[in-house]
Amino acid sequence: MALSIIPAGILRRVIGPPRPCLLTRQNVRCFTVLALESSADDTCAAIVNSDREIVSNVVVKQHSFHEQFGGIHPMHAIWAHQRHMPGAVRKALHDAGMTMNSIDGIAYTRGPGMAGCLSVCSNAAKTLAAATSKPIVGVHHMQAHALMPLLTTPDISFPFLTLLISGGHTLLLLARSWRSFQTLATTPDESIGNAFDKVSKMLKIPWGKLGPGAALEQYCLNDYDQQLPEIIPPLPSGQPGKLAFSYSGLHSGVERYIAVRNGDLDDPTKLALARAFQTAAVGQLEEKLLLALHWCRQNGVVIRDIIVSGGVASNKFLRRRLEFACRDFKFDDAAVRLVSPPQELCTDNAVMIGWASMDRFLAQDYDEYEIETRPKWDIQELQ
Repeated sequence: MALSIIPAGILRRVIGPPRPCLLTRQNVRCFTVLALESSADDTCAAIVNSDREIVSNVVVKQHSFHEQFGGIHPMHAIWAHQRHMPGAVRKALHDAGMTMNSIDGIAYTRGPGMAGCLSVCSNAAKTLAAATSKPIVGVHHMQAHALMPLLTTPDISFPFLTLLISGGHTLLLLARSWRSFQTLATTPDESIGNAFDKVSKMLKIPWGKLGPGAALEQYCLNDYDQQLPEIIPPLPSGQPGKLAFSYSGLHSGVERYIAVRNGDLDDPTKLALARAFQTAAVGQLEEKLLLALHWCRQNGVVIRDIIVSGGVASNKFLRRRLEFACRDFKFDDAAVRLVSPPQELCTDNAVMIGWASMDRFLAQDYDEYEIETRPKWDIQELQ
C-alpha cells in the first residue's frame, strides 16, 4: 500500500501564516493535539495546534489493495489499520519534530464509521493517552468534515449550510455552532459516494492510484475521436421537489442500461453513460441545496456561507456546478459563498479530527478513557 504524505510546509502555504486563534480563551497557551483517524480505509495521524497550524499530516491509503474487492473489505481494512497506525503516529511526530512530551491532548474518530476500523484509532488513542496521562476527546467524523473549512477559511461565521458528501453519508445540515447541527436532508438508501463507487465498478473503470469515485470523475474527462452517442435515456432523479436525497434509483438506472445491452458497451457509450450519471448525481445536490436555501429564507435564517466537504467534495465538476447553481442566490442583497477545504483535506484525514476537538480541549471538556466507539451516531445528538 502506498504511503501518501502531505508535508506540513505545503499545507502551511495553503492555509497561510498562523493567525490569532479564534478559539483561545484567556490565559490558555497554544494547545497541541495529536489526532488519529481510521473510520474507513485511510489510516491517518496528524498534529494540529490552536494557532491554526497543521504541524504534520500523514495519510496511508489502501486503494490499491481494495480494488480487487470492488470496494472496502472490512476485515482487510482493519488489518491494514492495525499494521499502519503505529507507523503513522511515529511519522506524524517525526515530521513535526516532536515527542509525546510536546502533545497536550489526543483526539480520535469515535464514530460514525465501520465498527472494527473505528476500534483501531480508538484503542490507539486511549492507550497512548493513558500511558502518557494526556486528556482525550472522541470526535464525530461528520462534524469534523463540517468544521474543517473553519480552519482553512477562518472568516466563516455561524449559521451556515453544510453539504457533507462521502462514501457513507449524504447530509445537508444547518450548522448553528460547533456542536449544533440540524439535518435538513439525508438519504434513506445509499450515499452519493457509494453510488459513484458502484457505477465505477459496473463500468469497469480502473482505479489506478485513485479510489473508484475519483477514477470515475477522471474517466469522464476522457476525449474520444469517435462521436459520442447523442442520447442516453434520462436517469432517475431522487425525490424531486423534496428536501431528501436518494441515490439507489440512479445507480440502478445505470445498471439496467448496462443489463439491457448485456454489458456490451463500446468506449463512446461507456463514456457517455459515465458522464450522464455524474451529471444526474450532481444535479440532485444542486436541487436540494437550492431548496435548503429557500427553506432558510422562509424561516428567517440568514446564510452567508455554504460549506461542501467530505470525500466526494474533491470532485471538481461537482464544485463548479454547485458554484454556478448558487451564484444568484442572496440574503439581504449579499451573495452566498461556496466554501470547500483544499482538495487534499476533503477526503478522510486526521487534521479535521484534531481541529474539531480543539474547542472541547480548550474548554477542558474531556472524555473518559473508558469511552466507547459509536459506529452509528446522529450528528444532531451532539448538542
